[in-house]
Amino acid sequence: MPALKVKIASLQLVLREMQQMVVCFSGGVDSGYLLAEAVAVVGEDAIALTAVSPSLAPEEGTDARRLAEQLGARHVLVQTHELDDPRYAANPINRCYFCKVETYEVATKHARRFGIPYVLDGFNVDDRGDYRPGRKAALERGVRSPLDELGFTKNDIREAARRIGLPVWDKPALACLSSRFPYGTEITPERLRQVWLCERTLHAQGFKVCRVRYDDVVARIEVEPEEIPRLLESSLRDVVVREFRAAGFQDVTVDLQGYRTGSLNEMKARSAEVVSLTASEC
Repeated sequence: MPALKVKIASLQLVLREMQQMVVCFSGGVDSGYLLAEAVAVVGEDAIALTAVSPSLAPEEGTDARRLAEQLGARHVLVQTHELDDPRYAANPINRCYFCKVETYEVATKHARRFGIPYVLDGFNVDDRGDYRPGRKAALERGVRSPLDELGFTKNDIREAARRIGLPVWDKPALACLSSRFPYGTEITPERLRQVWLCERTLHAQGFKVCRVRYDDVVARIEVEPEEIPRLLESSLRDVVVREFRAAGFQDVTVDLQGYRTGSLNEMKARSAEVVSLTASEC
């Protein structure tokens, strides 16, 4: 693979040749870095577009707006309605495809409105190894992925972002709230809010990386493995149980394997690897 500086120079050249683009911008490091380079190269001819829906934590939309302002980008926040699609709400294994159809349709519509020829996203080399049905929606609609095309890995992106002082260069990856639900479990605005409230509780307690996996009346917490002992401390445990029950869960468990992507694709029966925060009260 070429040196990072060569990749960066190639990216800047590609963006300069495009001249105008809409960047699908979540506020994370991948799309954030792409937007930063686009604004540096073409200025106001790079428009950031952030899709807002119940599957996006409210603070993520706020953070995206703040970052776009810091970068000096033109920024559009648009409401998307993937939950209105029964195919998405049913939460099949290819749920992300229906979400991205909605997002990219909105993005390409805005691009046409502004007379802009390109829609870009932050897909990169490391994303190739994961199951991403939304990728098909991007390809169908001609969405370009310059970071992937030029061989940027996640580490490349973080390092390049760090070099230009991008504040989200070390921001943990954050999938949409719908990813907390096992396939086949219906997704509703109420359930999404339930998960969001619980994850907000964990963030307030200092857990930077966390997930709350939904299993009907049971919430399964994933945090970094080294953070698990702190989560099990009695004072913190009591706060978590109280807040999770207020959000609508009856029982709260902790996955002893800790946070990892794709855990909902694993077998559900892992009782030896899960400890309950509420078992003593059952």
